[in-house]
Amino acid sequence: MTDMALRDLPLPGLRLLTHRTHQDARGRFSRLYCLTWLNQATTPFTVRQINLSQTSRCGSVRGLHYQLPPFSEDKLITCLRGSVWDVAVDVRQDSPTFLKWHAERLEAGDGRSLWLPPGFAHGFQALSDDVELLYLHSADYVPDQEFGLAPGDSRLAISWPLPVVNLSSRDAAHPPLTDAFRGIVV
Repeated sequence: MTDMALRDLPLPGLRLLTHRTHQDARGRFSRLYCLTWLNQATTPFTVRQINLSQTSRCGSVRGLHYQLPPFSEDKLITCLRGSVWDVAVDVRQDSPTFLKWHAERLEAGDGRSLWLPPGFAHGFQALSDDVELLYLHSADYVPDQEFGLAPGDSRLAISWPLPVVNLSSRDAAHPPLTDAFRGIVV
């Protein structure tokens, strides 16, 4: 077995990256990213930005965020502490899975990372206190090109496992989707 493997998820382009964890009396070691391996296994993905998200309260929801082209980005998300319900929503115009969502439970040390290609909105709910997520991004953050979906939008009908609490004022202000929203072209 190699140190890494990719598995397709129900939404085209969305993938789960698993990495083998080596453990001994000293602790654990996992390879979370390998440019050469990933570029052979999927579309080229060069890391342009690395972010660390810390969420203190269980039930908190962050997201659902995406950037418009040409600033759309691949994201590779790994949970470093605690556990999350990690959600991806397909916002690609003309996609057969447009506005469908998929979620994966990510836990610290579980050897799993979620890979989102351009054209997906991303958010998560903390399933424990003191959650930390590591994000690898293929594009720079461009604040005026970032948009979001309302986490409680009835059209999306995301099954958050816990009551949604502690939304930021920005995330709480995202309006519900209308028929005018056609998605983005990536």
